[in-house]
Amino acid sequence: MSKSAESSTCFHCGLPVDDRLHIYVKYQGENKPMCCYGCQAVAQAIIDSGMDDFYKYRTTMPEKPEEIVPEFLQQLKAYDSIAIQDKFVEKTSENNILEVSLILEGITCAACVWLNEKHISTLPGVINVSINYSNHRARVRWDNSKIHLSDILESISRIGYLAHPYDPEQHQFILEKERKQQIRRLGVSGLLGMQIMIFAVAMYSGDWWGMAESFRQSFRWISLAVCIPLIFYCSSVFFKSAYRDIINKRVGMDVPVSLGILIAFASSTANTVNGSGEVYFDSVAMFTFFLLSARFFEISSRKQTSEATEALLNLKPAIATRLKNYAVEKSSTIAPTIEQQESIAVTELKIGDLLLVQPGDVIPADGTIISGISGINESLITGESLPVTKKLNDAVIGGSTNTENPLVIQVSKLGEDSVLYSIQRLIDEAQHTKPAIAKLADRIASWFVGALLAIAAVVAYYWYTADAAQWLEITIATLVVSCPCALSLATPAAITAASGQLAKIGLLPKRAHALETLAHATDFVFDKTGTLTEGKIKLEKTVLNTDSYDEQRALTVAASLEANSEHPIAKALLDAYQSVADQHTLYKVENLIHTTGRGIQGTIDKTGWYIGNQDFIQQYCSCSFDSHAEGSASKIYLATKHEGVAIFILSDSIRKQAKSLIDQLHQQHLHTHLMSGDRIENASSVSRQLGIQHCQANLRPEDKLAKVKALQQQGAIVVMTGDGVNDAPVLAGANLSIAMGKGTRLAATTADMILISNHIEHIYRGYRIAVKTLGIIKQNLGWAILYNVVAIPAAATGYVEPWLAALGMSTSSLVVIFNAMRLNRIKY
Repeated sequence: MSKSAESSTCFHCGLPVDDRLHIYVKYQGENKPMCCYGCQAVAQAIIDSGMDDFYKYRTTMPEKPEEIVPEFLQQLKAYDSIAIQDKFVEKTSENNILEVSLILEGITCAACVWLNEKHISTLPGVINVSINYSNHRARVRWDNSKIHLSDILESISRIGYLAHPYDPEQHQFILEKERKQQIRRLGVSGLLGMQIMIFAVAMYSGDWWGMAESFRQSFRWISLAVCIPLIFYCSSVFFKSAYRDIINKRVGMDVPVSLGILIAFASSTANTVNGSGEVYFDSVAMFTFFLLSARFFEISSRKQTSEATEALLNLKPAIATRLKNYAVEKSSTIAPTIEQQESIAVTELKIGDLLLVQPGDVIPADGTIISGISGINESLITGESLPVTKKLNDAVIGGSTNTENPLVIQVSKLGEDSVLYSIQRLIDEAQHTKPAIAKLADRIASWFVGALLAIAAVVAYYWYTADAAQWLEITIATLVVSCPCALSLATPAAITAASGQLAKIGLLPKRAHALETLAHATDFVFDKTGTLTEGKIKLEKTVLNTDSYDEQRALTVAASLEANSEHPIAKALLDAYQSVADQHTLYKVENLIHTTGRGIQGTIDKTGWYIGNQDFIQQYCSCSFDSHAEGSASKIYLATKHEGVAIFILSDSIRKQAKSLIDQLHQQHLHTHLMSGDRIENASSVSRQLGIQHCQANLRPEDKLAKVKALQQQGAIVVMTGDGVNDAPVLAGANLSIAMGKGTRLAATTADMILISNHIEHIYRGYRIAVKTLGIIKQNLGWAILYNVVAIPAAATGYVEPWLAALGMSTSSLVVIFNAMRLNRIKY
């Protein structure tokens, strides 16, 4: 294309340009004319996204308008389709106001999160944006009448990041791809780094014991050759991120990292070629390997978190059994024919559909029972320890399990209106809320790196004008000695050492802030079922109501009646019977009748027996029970027609170490709370036995989260320990969350720490470790600050050689690490 033709045609599309227009895009240092603002926007997006080779390699102008826009930009327009948005875009109660969860690729530090939040929030029509650094997910709310989703995605691509709607499978694919790339880089950097360190040790030793110059120079050339692939492959991830930071006119953590690596490599290469001066190939290898290691563990943690959090969505089955041409009868008898049943994807269900749920099946959607009576296990949703009997017109929750009899339910809620979705939403919102410590860290990161670079720049300018022969070495010395390695290691080194101690007691931290928050905790909140209790129903006590039978015979009769039942209460009675059976065998039961949710009746040796709840006994028996029978937990009654025989007290057994834990926390003047979704009488009983200061029961997930937030508003630092999906929102909302190791995967993932040992007393030991760890961290930070205050001026004034700066930096890091290792020798 000639220069005259270029000046009169659009650089992007080739159409004529009106001479009165002065619209340009800078490409390779030149202003290229544009025919309209649309072409300018697309061309700028292509260049800013690093895809300017699109113009370099094209041979002809496009013949069709759609060829003007590269494929990746065309694909974004598909996200504006209403049919496609139905799968991932949430509609709010406000007109045209939509909300979406996005996956962001390219996030490497807190500064990346800040840049994206600021950039997206300035777009016209965007109401709110919040990005979670831990899982790289963004929640964006916008006015669809002012801006479209494709415009938001395109805008993000202009600053060098890739965004697309959140999809669990796609998210896992991206994380796995990223993890494999990091493994390859980490492996290569470790292998090459070891070779470089071998020659570095030899050269350092030669400085003391002497070495022929020919050997020294050979070692330098070999180190250079080994370091080249390490720079261009392993370290490239830092360079790309730093380049993106620079073109967006901000300073991220990868800028000084890249600068230090490049200057050290460049000066080492120059000194190798010249045959004099110091080389720092070992420093380059060390920086690269340890930084890649941190990135790898971060990615692995994010992948694990994502997998288990998304498992919440899998509580519901993929397929449901829908009934067609089924006559609804208000009856407990259910007899739909095979012809009336059809399998259908849960995603295709509609409000009002009739579903058949067999015993053992998971309920596909929120609905209302229109036929049948059965026990429903809602422990994953509500925290209720026992199955709840549901009958005609009762509501059931999608994700809960039918335990006894077939049910016909009518779908009443789907999608974002469902209870399970509400729990997922609470988790998502809690995870996107930034605590004050995170915001403070963002602010510090924004100026700390800039300050270091400013100091290095001033030093470089001064020495270049004062003594050009020394400016490079002094600048390198300043950059190396002022590298914030000691500051960066001060906290992670102590946390790593403490994590080893915590691993010995089975308390694993999952997030960096866990130990610091635990050390400052003021209030400890516990769930009941599966946390303070074992999570297993068992027979706690048998209270005889007559002298005609002993406990063993009463238990044998009860076990005989319950022998063929799959109900958890039946299992508890059978387990208790087997533990004391001795020579007794179960009786033969005739005329066995099971009344769902109430009890069982049968005949043993011509005597009619009844076992069940109080209403069931009163219906069939003319007997009475002593009112003094204790037990705030579930009570099961055993009787004959005219005689009350025994009351079985059933409950979750309290963990053996729970009382000791509560007492130890009180000795440290810490506050304790019990928050449970179980019945008030059950929760109160546990609270009294353990001496817990505050007890609240009958709480839904949103209630627990509200209670925790209320404590936080009063200045409390809350540690929440829980088990079960219903605990996930409050685990995410607490300052620190601990999940029991045998709890659901979601609870463990949402939590900041996991108690895999299931010895709840170890929470207190973890608290003591955290307090001592915080002391070590303060010592490390004090040393790191003191070192930098002394070393930077010394290097800047020329009193520190580059090799001594590298040694000082390494020594500073080792001091921090060795101080942290003292935690390994502390006995708790």
